[in-house]
Amino acid sequence: MKSLRRHEGWLLLDHSASPGIPVDIARKIGLDPKLVAEGKKVELATLACKHCGGAWIKNPDRKRPRGYCRFCDHYICDGCKADSLLPGYVHRTKEDKFEAVLSKSLIVT
Repeated sequence: MKSLRRHEGWLLLDHSASPGIPVDIARKIGLDPKLVAEGKKVELATLACKHCGGAWIKNPDRKRPRGYCRFCDHYICDGCKADSLLPGYVHRTKEDKFEAVLSKSLIVT
């Protein structure tokens, strides 16, 4: 069985030569201000949604299960997970959607 960690990305925020991110902005984007202050360097795991292409920083303290699509064997965001539970849902990855738009067989509103 393959590990889902293979889908993780990596984000490096290096403020070793910068003033860092202001405290109010760090809190607004959900980061601990101490980790992104002047002179700090932090490495964070990221995840990306296979259905919409959105990306986010992985929250290691998350209690509820992450969205997962068994059709494409990838993590998906909470919004796409909710959509996948709707009646009449058609499974499409972001690549499928891009190709359909380019071929004009799907109109996205």
